Amino acid sequence: MNTLIPSEKRWIITGVLLAGLVGGALLFTSFIRAADETLFLCSTASAKSRAVAAAAEYEATPIQLQAIVHYATSTVVPQQNMAEISISFNILKKLAPANFLVFGLGRDSLMWASLNPRGKTLFLEEDLEWFQKVTKDSPFLRAHHVRYRTQLQQADSLLRSYKKEPSCFPAKSYLRGNEKCKLALTGLPDEFYDTEWDLLMVDAPKGYFAEAPGRMAAIFSAAVMARNRKKPGVTHVFLHDVNRRVEKTFAEEFLCRKYRVNAAGRLWHFAIPPVAANATVDAGDYRFC
Repeated sequence: MNTLIPSEKRWIITGVLLAGLVGGALLFTSFIRAADETLFLCSTASAKSRAVAAAAEYEATPIQLQAIVHYATSTVVPQQNMAEISISFNILKKLAPANFLVFGLGRDSLMWASLNPRGKTLFLEEDLEWFQKVTKDSPFLRAHHVRYRTQLQQADSLLRSYKKEPSCFPAKSYLRGNEKCKLALTGLPDEFYDTEWDLLMVDAPKGYFAEAPGRMAAIFSAAVMARNRKKPGVTHVFLHDVNRRVEKTFAEEFLCRKYRVNAAGRLWHFAIPPVAANATVDAGDYRFC
């Protein structure tokens, strides 16, 4: 591959592909929806005025236009590769506008927000300096700076101790104010708890040195939110960096291998159903899977 495409030009190709992905998604969605709307409107007396309104509804949003320009002209491209991105993109095409929660701000944030037009895309970032830089460069993004109460070096002990803490058990699991369960994300903005998320992307916080927060709590909390879902349908959870031991171990403990529906590169995709309202759950059972 290196002999066919010079390394100094690869960023150009990647940037063009990403711009095409965003632009193509926008064009495809707009065309299909506008066509359906037009067929319906033609049978009504006010077809012309409603057609104008429909066209306005499906016109490009500012963040989509910014994303196309950004990725077409920048040497900085997302951390995930095209195969990994495509898994999440295919779900977004079906569900958008959706509620999309992303752990971490990065070089792909503008892309994720643009692929969920008119939906809610929220980013959570623990690194204050990085948070300030990204939000300054991309003020359109909806993001919060957050703090985590875990460290990567605690991963093994957290995996053992949660099995002895009833507030962590599936039958009683909750997040807001759950101080006893060390894996529960607490102290986050109300928007995090008050929104029922359709998709969650776990690509942060940092998890590559001992004092880093690690992704243990993010994975556990994603499982809790998915199980507690009230709306119909599954919750889609995308976990990146599953080549690392902690991510893989916690995914199999809480997100469950039986709910894994797709994978590419270092990304796993889970479709987790909610616990049925009339389901019988053993209050003393710590197992999520």
